[in-house]
Formats: sequence, structure tokens, C-alpha cells
Amino acid sequence: MSDNIWGYQPTSGHTAGADLTGYKVEATDGGIGKVDKHSDDVDSSYLVVDTGVWIFGKHVLLPAGTVSSIDQAEQKIYVSLTKDQIKNSPEFDKDKHVGDAGYHEQVGGYYTDHRGI
Repeated sequence: MSDNIWGYQPTSGHTAGADLTGYKVEATDGGIGKVDKHSDDVDSSYLVVDTGVWIFGKHVLLPAGTVSSIDQAEQKIYVSLTKDQIKNSPEFDKDKHVGDAGYHEQVGGYYTDHRGI
């Protein structure tokens, strides 16, 4: 497991530059939504997931380090988190998720604590 929560794990099957928009996202206990946008930026890679009706249209920011595997053929991304861990995550802030180190620290800290890195 990578120490960098904002980088894809080497075993995830992620290919730099791949468009993951629209991929379904699966928690360890079921589907949570679809990728709305994503970034491959070094040390700042993430997915923004639209949870749809599951948690009333909430968007969540998932650091790339939470991705356990990507199935390109099925267009599914598997994350090493439960639905409750994602549901209880810090609220996605579209104005802070780019360039706000404090916000990234808060979100990264939450997921690091819940992944046991």
C-alpha cells in the first residue's frame, strides 16, 4: 500500500492519461456512483464521484490512493473503502479541491485514518 494517499497504487491498473469519467465506482460493500471528474496530477490525483440518489446527490472527493483496482473492460473502479466510510467523508468543496493544501490535508487525513496507512 502506498504511503501517498494522493497517488495511484502501482497495483491498481491505472494508466496515466486514461479517461475515467463515467466509470462506475464500487466500494467494498457495493456501488456508490460514477466518476464526474478526475485528475492524474502527480501527488494530487483524485476522483470526484457523483453519488446520485445514494446520498442525495452528494459529490465526494476520493484520493487516488483509495483505488484498489480499475477494470477497464467493465469501466469500474474499485475502492478500498466501505459505503459508510465514503458517506461520512469530509464534504466535497468544489472551490477548495484544487490548490488548497489545507483541504487536501483534511480529506487525505480522513482517508488515511480509515485505510490504516
